[in-house]
Amino acid sequence: MKRPGEARGRVGVLLVLPALAVFVVFFVIPLVNVLITSFHNYSQTTGIGTRWTLENYSKFLGDPYYLGILWRTMRISVVTTVVTLLLGYPLAMILMSTRGRTRNYLVLFLLSPLLISMVIRAYGWVIILGNRGPVADLLGFVGIHPPSMLYNEFAVELGMVHVFLAYMVLPILGSLESIDPSVVRAAQSLGAGRWRTFRSILLPLSLPGISAGSVMVFSLTASSFVTPMILGGPRVPVMSDLAYDQTAVLLNWPYGSAVGYVLIAVTLALLLLYNRIVGGRGGAVPVR
Repeated sequence: MKRPGEARGRVGVLLVLPALAVFVVFFVIPLVNVLITSFHNYSQTTGIGTRWTLENYSKFLGDPYYLGILWRTMRISVVTTVVTLLLGYPLAMILMSTRGRTRNYLVLFLLSPLLISMVIRAYGWVIILGNRGPVADLLGFVGIHPPSMLYNEFAVELGMVHVFLAYMVLPILGSLESIDPSVVRAAQSLGAGRWRTFRSILLPLSLPGISAGSVMVFSLTASSFVTPMILGGPRVPVMSDLAYDQTAVLLNWPYGSAVGYVLIAVTLALLLLYNRIVGGRGGAVPVR
C-alpha cells in the first residue's frame, strides 16, 4: 500500500513535468547548442565549420576593444543596480507604510512601465532627452545648454532605471512586510531612534530582498538589448549589441555564441560573488 506522502510526491512530479519539459526544450537545449557552436570555427565562404577550436574565446579575451565593451556592460549594470536600490528602498518603505487607495495608486505607478512595450518606453526617452525635448527646453530657459543627453551611458542608465525599478522595489517590499512589527516596537521601546532602528533592524532583515532585487536588476541590465541600442546607439556598444551584430549581421554564429557565453560566465561569476558577500548576512539582526 502506498503511503500518502509518496502519492503526493508522485502527483507533484507529474504536475512539474510539463513545465520542466518546456524549460528543457526551449531553454536548456538551445543553450547547449549555442555552447557547442561557440567551439567551432567559422569561414566567410563555408560558414560554420566542423573543427573544434578555442579561437573564438581567445579572439574576444585578447582584444582590448571587446574587453572594453564587456567592461562597459558591467559598469552600466552596476550603476543601474545601485541607482535602483537607492531609489527603490525608500519607495518600498513608503509602500509598506501606506494602505488603501494610495498604496494601489503607487503600485500601479510603479508597475506602469512594465505595461508598455520596451521599444515605446525607449523612444519616449528619446523624445524627452532630445535636443528639442522638454528637458533641453527647460534647461535652455534657465540659461543652461548642456551637450547632447542622448547616445551616451547616462541615457542608457536612465532608461534602464526606469524599466527595472519595479524589480528592485517588489522584493524589498516583500522582505520589509515579512518583518515582525513587534521587533521594531521592541527596539523603539528600548530607546532606539529611527536611524538606529533602520540600521540595526530593518536593513539587516531586508537584505534577502535587496539581494534578490539586485540579482534581477543586474542580470536583466547586463543582457538588455533594446534600450542600449535605442538610447546608446553605436556610441555605446554593449555585449548584447556585439552578439547581435556577430550573429544576425555578420552571420558569424560561433563568435557571437562565444560572446554570449562570455557574458553569461562573467555575470554568473559576479552574482555568485555578490551572493557570497551579501547572502550570508541576510536575516540576522546584529546584537550591540
